[in-house]
Amino acid sequence: MTDRDADFTSGGADDPIVRRGEPGRNLAVAVYVLQALSFFLGGITGLAGVIINYVKLDDVRGTWIEPHFRWQIRTFWIGLLWTVIGVVTTMIIIGWFILLAIAIWIIYRIVKGALALNEGKSP
Repeated sequence: MTDRDADFTSGGADDPIVRRGEPGRNLAVAVYVLQALSFFLGGITGLAGVIINYVKLDDVRGTWIEPHFRWQIRTFWIGLLWTVIGVVTTMIIIGWFILLAIAIWIIYRIVKGALALNEGKSP
């Protein structure tokens, strides 16, 4: 019996395919989608996503999904902070560069987190 067979027969908690059925994972997917939609809907979906993170954080505590929730929460708050700084400083031109940089950073975090989630890993 190989290690892969042992994982399959024992439930395979480390197997990404088995991990896809966990309910907390579906919430993490939903939040990544909400964060991505916030670019098109003015940020309100990002707010809804972080609320989901906070409400369900206790349900995923101690699981492999918890780092994704923390990743999403940090993405929201750091993104919000730098977006506000960028908006306030747009009159002195540097704000436009800040807004561009934070948009790229947020997209990177959403993509990296979603890919890691799909592979059953931490971001």
